Amino acid sequence: MEKGQQTLLDYFENTANQRDKWKRRNSFYQKTIERQFAFIIPEGSTVLELGCSTGDLLNAVRPARGIGVDFSPTAISIARQKYPHLEFQVADALVFSTEPAPDYVIVSDLITSLWDVQIFFRQLKSYVSPRTKIIISSYNYIWEPVLNLGEVLGLKARQPLQNWLTIKDIANVFRLEGFEIIKVERKLLFPKYIPGINLLLNKLLANLPGINKLDLIQFISARPVYADLKDFSVSIVIPARNEKGNVENIIKRTPAFGSRQEFIFIEGHSGDGTYEEMLRVQRAYPETDIKVMRQTGKGKGNAVREAFDTATCDVLMILDADLTTPPEDMPKFYQALRSNKGEFINGCRLVYPMEKGAMRFLNHLGNIFFGWFFSYLLGQRLKDTLCGTKVLFRTDYQKIIANRKYFGDFDPFGDFDLLFGAAKLNLKITEVLVRYRDREYGSTQINRFSHGWLLIKMSLFAARKIKFK
Repeated sequence: MEKGQQTLLDYFENTANQRDKWKRRNSFYQKTIERQFAFIIPEGSTVLELGCSTGDLLNAVRPARGIGVDFSPTAISIARQKYPHLEFQVADALVFSTEPAPDYVIVSDLITSLWDVQIFFRQLKSYVSPRTKIIISSYNYIWEPVLNLGEVLGLKARQPLQNWLTIKDIANVFRLEGFEIIKVERKLLFPKYIPGINLLLNKLLANLPGINKLDLIQFISARPVYADLKDFSVSIVIPARNEKGNVENIIKRTPAFGSRQEFIFIEGHSGDGTYEEMLRVQRAYPETDIKVMRQTGKGKGNAVREAFDTATCDVLMILDADLTTPPEDMPKFYQALRSNKGEFINGCRLVYPMEKGAMRFLNHLGNIFFGWFFSYLLGQRLKDTLCGTKVLFRTDYQKIIANRKYFGDFDPFGDFDLLFGAAKLNLKITEVLVRYRDREYGSTQINRFSHGWLLIKMSLFAARKIKFK
């Protein structure tokens, strides 16, 4: 073993009994980390923490199964006494492995102390699945002189042989070892609690674009990029209101893909005979698995939820009945999900030239604004938040349902509910480019002013729940 590596091992074992004391002295910093991890990781997950120290962070995320690993026997002994309902093991993270793969892996304040960061992530790759999320917290490297001064003044525990990695450094290691960053979140402009000052600095300024690059803590969500290229069954949900003239074309124009397809038409109180047309098409194509429903509530969001609840396939897709997103493009969404290019696939209509009349000018401006604002809110690039075509695994949708209480029932359209839910779960959001077509039948049911104002109110609500919480 390298001399420097042994120095690290000795340091953490010799200081294990003092860690809780230092946590209490810097409780505001510790509680900030615990709150953010608890926000990122859904309660009831299977969670592995590498470098768990005395177990406080692992306990804070309320796992259904929590596994803590640390190479300090003293730290593990303390953790077992404090949290007997969790599992703790004395082991080196470089040689540790576990079965089955966890939902989340916590790596908090650890990479600054690792002897070889690349080998650490190479080993980690061997016992995670394509669905595992790795959540890292680390210091912002620009704080190095301030933190060093804190150690000199006795405000912070002294640390030996610190690594100072930028986000780009971490992203480079990830690329080398088969991971990718999903998003980066930043917190704490001032690491001590002062009433009033905390509200201004840490609740407001620390979350603003540009200023947040000065924050002390970086939270990095990452995932493996390999895929299990098996075929999946597909449920295609088509919410429709006054779309009689498009129903049959959906069946005729949608290509075959996936191991099995089912079409779920859900009609929303039409006045043009859309429901009767759905039943006619169902009878006309007996070789196709077609289900026909009438929604019990109002709005597209309600229709999608009711249809998703009846879906039986692995993959859930939304195809708007107006066919402004061509059904012929649906295999591209499926392949992106199947090959693990993303975990929530969203259509993007704002790249290719549009047919004349496909999108009105004010609607186009609104889409550009919401794309920018949501990219800031969710920490992932989004160009077209309002495209109705969205695709995800049913298992992930079930997790969104389980966590829906955080946002509540606030979205009559359904687009934001899914986007916020996906971002809350750290799903990788990927956009597929589509050509936006003009309607061939009927007219738009969107009121640009009343619906636009509603979208703005929902965005501000999301900002409070996601960024300025």
